[in-house]
Amino acid sequence: MASMKELVSFMASQLVDDPGSVQVTETESEDTRVFELRVAKDELGKVIGKQGRTARAMRSVLSAAAGIDKMKARLEIVE
Repeated sequence: MASMKELVSFMASQLVDDPGSVQVTETESEDTRVFELRVAKDELGKVIGKQGRTARAMRSVLSAAAGIDKMKARLEIVE
């Protein structure tokens, strides 16, 4: 099974015009994995979506994938 980092990277790369600009870093705190997503500045709107709907959907998918492994995950979209 693919890692959650690869999942975030895949979802974001399907949304942007330049998939090469997608960068995902993973850090782990006490009980949560934090994924920081970076894309080109002009692609940021595509990843966030209207009223944040796309970002919310990505977070839901990530949370579901984390639930399978019995852990918590958080997605942060960074400029």
